Amino acid sequence: MAGSTALEAQIGRWRDYVSRHRAIAPADVDEMTDHLRERIGDLQAAGLDDDEAFLVAVKRMGSLDAVSREFARAHSERLWKQLVLVPGADDDDPARGGRRRELGIVLALAVGAGTAVKIAAETLAEETFVSNAAFLVLPFLVGYFAWKRRPSAAVLAALAGTLAVTCALVNLYPFDDGGSTLVLAALHAPVLGWTAVGVAYAGGRWRSHDRRMDFVRFTGELAVYLALLALGGGVLLGLTAGLLGIVGVDIEPALEGWIFPYCVPGALLVAAWLVEAKQEVVENIAPVLTKVFTPLTTVMLVVSFVVLLTAGGLTTVDRELLILLDAVLVLVLALLLYSVSARDPLARPGFFDHLQLALVGAALAVDVLALTAMATRIAEFGASPNKVAALGLNLLLLVHLVRTGWLLLGFCRHRTGFHALERWQTTYLPVYAVWAAVVVAGFGPLFGFA
Repeated sequence: MAGSTALEAQIGRWRDYVSRHRAIAPADVDEMTDHLRERIGDLQAAGLDDDEAFLVAVKRMGSLDAVSREFARAHSERLWKQLVLVPGADDDDPARGGRRRELGIVLALAVGAGTAVKIAAETLAEETFVSNAAFLVLPFLVGYFAWKRRPSAAVLAALAGTLAVTCALVNLYPFDDGGSTLVLAALHAPVLGWTAVGVAYAGGRWRSHDRRMDFVRFTGELAVYLALLALGGGVLLGLTAGLLGIVGVDIEPALEGWIFPYCVPGALLVAAWLVEAKQEVVENIAPVLTKVFTPLTTVMLVVSFVVLLTAGGLTTVDRELLILLDAVLVLVLALLLYSVSARDPLARPGFFDHLQLALVGAALAVDVLALTAMATRIAEFGASPNKVAALGLNLLLLVHLVRTGWLLLGFCRHRTGFHALERWQTTYLPVYAVWAAVVVAGFGPLFGFA
């Protein structure tokens, strides 16, 4: 088989995507790649050029989701073992010691984060503690990925500097107690902290679109694991409190003084480790979650649009309603990013892609109405930190959604590839970090720290 550079690049991208389905072992990926090359060779011998041979061969290989299911059936015993944290069947595996060491480091970092939260909760005022919560936990997560990915010293210095400067601005600016600019800084500072986590996760290769999309995927899977841990932990604590309450033991002091300060930040570290170690479990859940919540969210947006239209004059729209709409739009963005990260980029456009296009269209309609209401309120009552921050966020969302809708429409009409849609998401993500930096560093001086 002739192996042109372009063809090898296509095979490499296909192999990379298959490798993300961790239900498929590396040896299976090698076997599948060999089969793909054989099919391409046969098609080239039949007279097809490289691009045609690749596309036909991939199509004949079948959907990657279907391939994953077939390998799951063929290797069900191995898949069950993958659900065990440290498989006993792998006693002779030389990588087992590395897994144990990594788990030990994660647990040590979790204890460190819990200790930081515990000390801060006992020594800081409640408002100060809340505004600094991200700086108490996220540095430990950055440390975990810095240990795992081994970024350069320059990248580590930049990460430490970003966290330190952000923390200093939140704490040293002369904000008015309970002022809007303090609240906005506290809300946007975690965005910068999470950006630092993303750079550490990428090993400093933040310019790589693939690494950015991997971080989007990690964020979505982390949210799923955190929800599962929270549900399981909540049930366990509820049962324990009920049993001890029968004999007159009140565990509320222990909950507030020890369990919550250690378990909540610890859950974040443990969930991050689970995502790293057990991605194959959530990768099977991700497509289901996106398909369930996309139509539900679309209905929610349509209802929100109707509410806005029937709320009377735009200046009378309740501020709390606009805040809730912003939260819904951010949720839509998160769902959209997670859907893009979970989709097979080689699959042809289908019904779900058209449903996502409807979701983006509904989000755009709501965003335009919300923007109009915000601009009208500013013109009528003047600017305030909250209004300007909300207006800026909605403008960013508008640009993001417009371009996404255009590319998604082109993909559904077979005019553009899915890669262009993926690349737009990863290209635009840093804009939100820049806006967060503007709010944290600039809104205080701009509005007199009120």
